[in-house]
Amino acid sequence: MRTLLLTRHAKSSWDDPRQSDFDRPLNARGERDASAMAERFVRRGLPPPLLVSSTARRAWQTAQAFAAALDIPERDIAPVHTAYHADEDTLLDIVQALPDAAGTVMLFGHNPGISGFAYALCGATGEMATCHTVCLELKVRHWAEVGRAKGRLVWEDFPKLG
Repeated sequence: MRTLLLTRHAKSSWDDPRQSDFDRPLNARGERDASAMAERFVRRGLPPPLLVSSTARRAWQTAQAFAAALDIPERDIAPVHTAYHADEDTLLDIVQALPDAAGTVMLFGHNPGISGFAYALCGATGEMATCHTVCLELKVRHWAEVGRAKGRLVWEDFPKLG
């Protein structure tokens, strides 16, 4: 059994129209939401997951907020450049390559890919809001066995639910 947490990055800033999409940071609301959602996650009492993140600034900052709340050093967040605006197939490749030593993984990414991937795995989610996390239970022994329709939605949480 594996647990996969998919998290869309928090709200990003559009203040500087010259800034590249990749380099856009979180805005003030995004920073608040990331910290609040990380604290809500900690209260669930789950074991600390392996954190895997897109290297885009807004996704990385969201992962940093969760790492801080979980007392995980930033250096232990696994950077995955291909997660930046990845489609469902690319995200599946990333998950299938995860180390089997990690039973629980939290992947930080972007829409529309992250929402589409959640739907492909369990069929029970719609478009994910910013800083939205879905927790999926996967009935597989190895990450390499993850595939479409192999997941079950256990819970989901996003800022407006709280």
